[in-house]
Amino acid sequence: MSDTLPDRLSVNPNSPYYDEAVLARGVGIRFKGVEKTNVEEYCVSEGWVRLSAGKALDRAGNPITVKLKGPVEPYFREAEG
Repeated sequence: MSDTLPDRLSVNPNSPYYDEAVLARGVGIRFKGVEKTNVEEYCVSEGWVRLSAGKALDRAGNPITVKLKGPVEPYFREAEG
């Protein structure tokens, strides 16, 4: 497997941007220079992240998310440690 992350990635298995092999390696996200642990989806080229808003769920049982814009830096966690 290559060491490059996709431009867009989601943790939701129903999303077309879901990639189990990449997520199994452990992906970390820095948003505006701050480590974020509640990222549901990101897009580097468009510069946004979708963060889960607490433990709130919608009618379908999916987490309610908030979309924030800014610089996104994904990385593999295993490369850090």
